[in-house]
Amino acid sequence: QQEGRGDDLVLLHGWGLHGGIWDPIVPALARDWRVTRIDLPGHGRSPWPDQGAPSLDELMSGLVAAAPRRAVWLGWSLGGMLALRLAARLPQRVRGLVLVAATPKFVEGPDWPHGMERTLLEDFRNALENDYARTLMRFLALQSRPGDHAAQEMRVLRRAVFAHGHPQREGLSFGLRLLEEMDLRRELTAVQCSSLWVTGDRDVLVPHEAAQAAA
Repeated sequence: QQEGRGDDLVLLHGWGLHGGIWDPIVPALARDWRVTRIDLPGHGRSPWPDQGAPSLDELMSGLVAAAPRRAVWLGWSLGGMLALRLAARLPQRVRGLVLVAATPKFVEGPDWPHGMERTLLEDFRNALENDYARTLMRFLALQSRPGDHAAQEMRVLRRAVFAHGHPQREGLSFGLRLLEEMDLRRELTAVQCSSLWVTGDRDVLVPHEAAQAAA
């Protein structure tokens, strides 16, 4: 989906979402940019492939094929991680990065205290088999601590998540696996373009410290 005129800007959504999540900001962006929105496999208007789960390299090739030749990439969460990997592997395709609630490593480890507990992510993966819609909303709720606007934010997200149909279970499972397995810390030094890391005060999933450590 492409809108506007100007330099190219690619928008890549997070896990369980779709390109429609950017609707509130696209009209403003499209005044100065040619905006391309990409849906990940099994999300939004992008069907899950008949041949099954792609490899990470195959997924990246699909993103490159769907995007303009050289663009600024704006990615949210999982979308930000994929944009970061693309910038490290194919720097000639990425003019700049805007990473919203993104991290080089989503799951915590002995040398990375800034991620989700692995057991919690495993709980989400197991729950996905029983009630994927409820599991998806639980996951999204972690992106905002209780506060003055938390209930309103969740209502907006709940409406947006299913606006383009329900994400496919295979796509959700694939996305969780990517979040669990990707570790981009060693690739940070290969990123040649400017990058802007944006974190939220009430984001439980990706703390400020993750972006600070990446910088």
